[in-house]
Amino acid sequence: MSDAAVVDVSGLRIELGRTGNDIVAEIDLEVVAGEVLGLVGESGSGKTTIGMALLGHVRGGGRQTAGDVVIDGRNLGGLSENELRRLRGGVVSYIPQDPGTSLNPALRIGIQLTETLDAHARDRSAEQKAERVREALEEVALPSDDLFLRRYPHQLSGGQQQRVAIAMAFANRPKVIVCDEPTTGLDVTTQSRVLETIRDLCRSHQVAALYVTHDLAVVAELADRVAVMYAGRIIESGPRERIFAAPRHPYTRRLLRAVPDIAGKRTVVGIPGRAALPGNRPEGCAFHPRCPLATDESRTVAPPVVELGGGHSVRCHNHEASFRQPPPEGAGQLGERAIGDDVVLTVDNLDAHYGASHALFAIDLEVRRQECLALVGESGSGKTTLARSVAGLHQFYTGEVRLGGDVLEPSARSRSREARKQIQYVFQNPYASLNPRRTIGQSIARQLQLFFPGDRADSGRRVAECLERVALSASAASRFPDQLSGGERQRVAIARALAAEPSLLVCDEVTSALDVSVQAAIIELLGELRKEMGLSLLFITHDLALIRTIADRVMVMTQGKIVEHGTVTSIFTAPSAEYTRKLLANTPSIEVALGHAAAPAG
Repeated sequence: MSDAAVVDVSGLRIELGRTGNDIVAEIDLEVVAGEVLGLVGESGSGKTTIGMALLGHVRGGGRQTAGDVVIDGRNLGGLSENELRRLRGGVVSYIPQDPGTSLNPALRIGIQLTETLDAHARDRSAEQKAERVREALEEVALPSDDLFLRRYPHQLSGGQQQRVAIAMAFANRPKVIVCDEPTTGLDVTTQSRVLETIRDLCRSHQVAALYVTHDLAVVAELADRVAVMYAGRIIESGPRERIFAAPRHPYTRRLLRAVPDIAGKRTVVGIPGRAALPGNRPEGCAFHPRCPLATDESRTVAPPVVELGGGHSVRCHNHEASFRQPPPEGAGQLGERAIGDDVVLTVDNLDAHYGASHALFAIDLEVRRQECLALVGESGSGKTTLARSVAGLHQFYTGEVRLGGDVLEPSARSRSREARKQIQYVFQNPYASLNPRRTIGQSIARQLQLFFPGDRADSGRRVAECLERVALSASAASRFPDQLSGGERQRVAIARALAAEPSLLVCDEVTSALDVSVQAAIIELLGELRKEMGLSLLFITHDLALIRTIADRVMVMTQGKIVEHGTVTSIFTAPSAEYTRKLLANTPSIEVALGHAAAPAG
């Protein structure tokens, strides 16, 4: 352990108790005071398991069987449960992914912050604790007045809740902080503020931070060093610039190729196959079934750690060949696309309400055949309300929604079967949109029976065709949703929508919770479906880099109004609205973070 290292993990192995299969193994990492180490990889790679290990916690069913975790000179393996409890929140703190579920909904913000100090700063007086609570809120750019302290979590926005969680984590001036995907689901402006807050607090108070995420653009903006995980191992690590500019592992290279490029100079490319989970990991290099450079040695011998100099290391038999290999080609999302002349969807002077609250103001838009229109804006801008009004899921509006030349009823229940068939909605959360008690085949068959009631005899074949259309095996029809990964569930949701043979697909933040590699595969899939089926897309997102790769036109929304619209090229290269320029400036970008591209206009 180096003198300056506050976190020292060596030879860590955590197993599933019943089977002995490793969740993570051979984990070595150090974090020094004031440094941010980004830990990246796909879901199931073991990132959160390592983050929890720094808190002395192993999830249910798991156990640590080897290695040491040393925090500020203390080996966690030798501490009692009471000693660990005192360590957590005092010496090492945690920022959760979802503050909405980690903050107590029944307690005011001020009380929750004070309780954190009560547990770890018992020698302070009540006045000193009250002063520290206000100071902690000011450090994260939140109000510190009595009115704010008396608020409950539900009275705060998502970004404010996340900054309260950060204030709680930093309240006791910890030596180490574990950040577990703390900006997932936040819009780019809120995300930018949260990242800046974490970075400034770590540097000003010399806190060592482990930042767990699957968002490489965020890591490029925030981290000093990066460790890449795959199948429970760290397969490459080094300084941020070395990892992003000269990655050596084929997996790292493919991950970077899956990140959307806000400059629009390259397409996104998914990684074929799926990550190996505990108990199903292959012999040799775990990445070899997905690797274009795999050799007989890769298939049989686990690669050792190779030191490349400058703090850069890699686990790969073919790291020299990987470095020389040209980047994989994308599915051709960039460039001009054929768009039909006929208008599929028209929204005319639409005003929407929630009770007395006015949510949308005089919205006009058109979507043509085979076109992708993207709606972007911060949380609360009205994007989803507009999408739900189009789909007939929000009926409290004035104005018109027209499918072709036909005016639609506000409520989907009042619309004709043909109108419901032509507009299909894919929700943000595939976990919630699929019935957990139905098999995948039953969910898709129900959609087929709903819109093609006279054709039940050949249901199995048609379900298989729907699954194959979204690059899933027909065998998935017999599985339940909990037996699939998040990306596979989202593909099923798309397959179910496509089973109706719609003319318009409304996609509401369909990739926001997915790994970048899975997100890239979904974007490739939607691009191919547009060509094959003549499908039109209304694509709602807060990720501007993502729409650069999929959309033809963009509408920028804030406070229920459209403030700017135009082609993707015009919006990204010459935005006219100040709000659009702010969104572009706040969007994380690997190229901008490393100084390899000019900053966005404005």
